[in-house]
Amino acid sequence: MEVTPSSGRTPDPLAQWVEEVRPTRGAPVPKVKAKVKYALPGDVAADIRKAFIGTAYMREKMVLTLTRAAEAYDRHRYEEALRLGRVVADAVPGVAPVRELTGLAAYRADRWSMAKIHLRAHFTITGDPEHLPLVMDCDRANRRYRAVEKTFAELEESEPTAEVLVEGRIVMASAWADQRMYHEAIELLTKAGGTKQLRNPSFRHVRLWYALADVFDRAGDTVSARELFARVVIAEPDAYDAQSRLADLGATAPPKNRKRRTTPVSKKKVD
Repeated sequence: MEVTPSSGRTPDPLAQWVEEVRPTRGAPVPKVKAKVKYALPGDVAADIRKAFIGTAYMREKMVLTLTRAAEAYDRHRYEEALRLGRVVADAVPGVAPVRELTGLAAYRADRWSMAKIHLRAHFTITGDPEHLPLVMDCDRANRRYRAVEKTFAELEESEPTAEVLVEGRIVMASAWADQRMYHEAIELLTKAGGTKQLRNPSFRHVRLWYALADVFDRAGDTVSARELFARVVIAEPDAYDAQSRLADLGATAPPKNRKRRTTPVSKKKVD
């Protein structure tokens, strides 16, 4: 090999290695999602604009106020929803959705008298008995039992849906139980189907079972109360306080019955 200029020369000793630390990339900053603007249904906003008497600015302010009330209600801020809803209800008392929202917010906030006023107004405007059981419950909370019976009679005459009628019967039975009229309460709920045994009960049947169990418990019929509370727990384990009430009665719900698989058995001929 040819002699190169570097041949025969000892290389310089290696310098000390220094670890080069490269800057690491931080975690990506999550993008903040833009808050979805809450809006009323178009027909409700149109009804408010049509019913409000005033300037265009105040008209839009009423729509915005009810929008804030609806948003507060959806977020379970019922006192705020009630305060805002009352402002709009005073301005446009003939708009049914305004009275409905204000009444529901008052009911959730335990403002019974105010809830009754607005929910009763909703029924007067629309003729829809959907919220009459809540009106009955407001009178029951104020111990106005005659008013409860009067509204219940009105509910039965207004051709309600099965769910609404069941709710009305439950409130009526509870009002009778408050007055220790247990026989009347049990008879009403029994006629409504409170003792039916169903494999796939609907929500209203579970409600009936629980209400009837409560009346039996208050009447001192522990055996019947246990049976019905057990049905509720089997159908809906997290429904209300059925599990704790069943435990207070010294019982637990039996496990659900599983369907047994049966295979056909051939009949052998006997000689």
